[in-house]
Amino acid sequence: MEINYRIATNADIPALARLRSETWGEADYWIPRITGYLNGTHHPQKALAARAAFVATDGVKIVGFIAGHLTARLDCEGELQWIDVTTGYRRKGIASQLALVLAAWFDEQGVQKVCVDPGNDIARKFYASLGAENLDQHWMYWKDIIILLNKDD
Repeated sequence: MEINYRIATNADIPALARLRSETWGEADYWIPRITGYLNGTHHPQKALAARAAFVATDGVKIVGFIAGHLTARLDCEGELQWIDVTTGYRRKGIASQLALVLAAWFDEQGVQKVCVDPGNDIARKFYASLGAENLDQHWMYWKDIIILLNKDD
């Protein structure tokens, strides 16, 4: 298995919607939301215009994705919006690598403080393993997302 990472395109949206629907909702629910997010017509609360999404592929099959944007929410500069890895590819380091790819994008934007809504305890443990801390009862954050890029130093 050789996983490659690249920027997401509009052609990827049906596959991204299927990934999102593995854990919540139906693909038809996600297609307009992801389309609007990528095209800048759907804005999460306090989101700024700059945003990016990346996919993980095994050959031509999309097996994971991550999306994030600049924000003014919670005194953060960036927000990790979505991260998903399809069932058969979980626990293989793909989500961690996707987080690194998005961290590099945030770093290119000059962003340090990045927030994430973990959504559940499993995700909370995952983000904590990547250095995120509790911001409040609900949210987590990285004081400086560059910690992900320097994790092995």
